[in-house]
Amino acid sequence: MKTIISSTLALALTGSVAVAQDALPQQDNDWFTAAQAQLEAKAAVQPNTNKAKNVIILIADGNGVGTNYATRLFDGQQNGNYGDEHVLHHETFPHLALAKTYNVNAQTPDSAGTGTAMHSGVKTKAGVIGVDETLNRGDCSQVEGATVVNAAEIYSAMGKSVGVVSTARLTHATPASAYAHSADRNFEDDSKLPEGCQVPDIATQMIEAVKAGRVDVALGGGRRHFIPKDVTDEEGKAGKRTDGKNLIEEVKTAGAQYVHDDETFRAARLDGTPLVGLFESSHMKYEADRTGEPSLAEMTEAAIKALRNNEEGFFLTVEAGRVDHANHDGNLARVVRDGVAFAEAVAKADELTDDEDTLIIVTADHEHAIAFQGYAGRGSDILGLSMKINPAGIEALDEPNLAADEKPYTTVGYLNGTGTILTEDQDWFGTRPTLTQEEATDMDYVQQALIPMSSETHSGEDVAIYAKGPFAHLLNGTVEQNFVFHVMHHAATAE
Repeated sequence: MKTIISSTLALALTGSVAVAQDALPQQDNDWFTAAQAQLEAKAAVQPNTNKAKNVIILIADGNGVGTNYATRLFDGQQNGNYGDEHVLHHETFPHLALAKTYNVNAQTPDSAGTGTAMHSGVKTKAGVIGVDETLNRGDCSQVEGATVVNAAEIYSAMGKSVGVVSTARLTHATPASAYAHSADRNFEDDSKLPEGCQVPDIATQMIEAVKAGRVDVALGGGRRHFIPKDVTDEEGKAGKRTDGKNLIEEVKTAGAQYVHDDETFRAARLDGTPLVGLFESSHMKYEADRTGEPSLAEMTEAAIKALRNNEEGFFLTVEAGRVDHANHDGNLARVVRDGVAFAEAVAKADELTDDEDTLIIVTADHEHAIAFQGYAGRGSDILGLSMKINPAGIEALDEPNLAADEKPYTTVGYLNGTGTILTEDQDWFGTRPTLTQEEATDMDYVQQALIPMSSETHSGEDVAIYAKGPFAHLLNGTVEQNFVFHVMHHAATAE
């Protein structure tokens, strides 16, 4: 077979186009030369086997390959280009793998199980944090026997400083999996604990981790889970706790700095003194709506500057939590803006660290039921209507593609969610409206969806892992998601 293939190639090269192997007719084509340059750059990459002083994992919640693609096009189009040729910062990293995201009992995963995989090294059930698969969700009595050691415990025991940053509540599934152990991700404060549960709620565990030196920097949302229900926060919103404890006052009394808005954040000392920032009662604002609070990149920068005071190095986990929430809402306009904010946080982490001693991993916990449809011509607005391919040029025609109902449709939709077309009596067998470009690109537009759901769901396909720094080359091929933890730990303990 090899001989036949070689002979066929030889005939092709010596037939109507007689050229030498090093003088192909396409050799001056821009695509050809760009690929050759990329080949040379990749061939020059050598494995870095230094011990990692610092380990940073950045997780864009719900940012699978499809969601990342939408963000890439949006960012590129915002910069005046077609979009597909654009490169997000993490896409420049030299090492790449795919992670299988399922939980042990769920083909389509949730963030508690996936977060535990990446922060503890074992896959577990959906909805549980910092425990293995032997625990039945919700059963507090099983937590002690099922506990697995998490990232905050491991890296602080090495003498490293530990940071947790998220645009979601710090008690939410992904950030909590870095420091907590819980029979249910919903046990964010004591009001959710079942009667007789002896395991502290997640907010209490976070504050105890700060007081014990297992977490040195914690920046995100979720104030309501740290204060009593009869106490209001800086924005006049009541707490959720029923035990009367004000955990914010507790951590301040213990010597930690507490910040709650962009002004107090900017005034914080980044000298290694424990720092707790709670910028919203619940989740932080979407990037599109952000006022009065720091961006994800700003929080990432502050965390690194505070943590790097430790000569032993640090571990930092950063979550762009609201990419996930906007996907659940079917609101792509906010998805991609939070996606760009995440890429900016990645760039800031890369800028402030050295590849020689810092392993940086960029990934997602899972994907969503996002769908790209309709043979869109190049340059079709990723937030707008799918435009026809131009047979005589590159840029799409100014004419939308039409579905079988003779109506235009957006470049992106969802397989399920709140964007299902309903009739006046809420029957989901409705008729699609005639959508305009102005309507489709509105910030609050909800993409059309196939299956009616109160909230769009996760999906189970693999997600990308981008990596650079010590032992990043171990991330290649298709791996189980918990393998990410093992690469981080190996890099931090290498001799």
